[in-house]
Amino acid sequence: MSIRLRGRRGLITASAVTALLSLAAVTPALAGTGSSAGTARTATAATAVTASQGDPRDVTQRVADFYGAYIDAVWDGEGPAAAAQLKALRGFYLSAAARKKVAAYEAREHADGILFAQNVPVKWKVVYTGSGAGHATSRVTLTWGDGSHAQVTSIDVLSDLRTRRITELRPAD
Repeated sequence: MSIRLRGRRGLITASAVTALLSLAAVTPALAGTGSSAGTARTATAATAVTASQGDPRDVTQRVADFYGAYIDAVWDGEGPAAAAQLKALRGFYLSAAARKKVAAYEAREHADGILFAQNVPVKWKVVYTGSGAGHATSRVTLTWGDGSHAQVTSIDVLSDLRTRRITELRPAD
């Protein structure tokens, strides 16, 4: 190998290493985890962010994923793209029987059969409440508005443990 070729490779390698080291030094500061002077600014913003994680095998997590995506799609507005997204979410997460029940509710009540309302909540929370007979039950709590006068409603969601699909939704007592 000629000296000229080795020199080019060395230069390219040195440049790549320098770029990677620069990226490694900057990334923690951007994430708010470094110890540089700029970190104090980003750490304050990072404290407002909540960590999220998931497990596709967990039916309660799937209910949370569904409600999060569904509320986002409703919140983002009307139009063909939002309507297509809502239909796709229902098709993916709900069983055929659940989709029929939701459609019947919507025709009868003129309200959204997933949220059991005509408007969009500002917050939601999902917790596991039990299981039996091949189903898990999750409680979805929806918060409507902010402040001391915010209203809260709850929905019990049954999910099939084998298919992980939502099989029933009903307002909680």
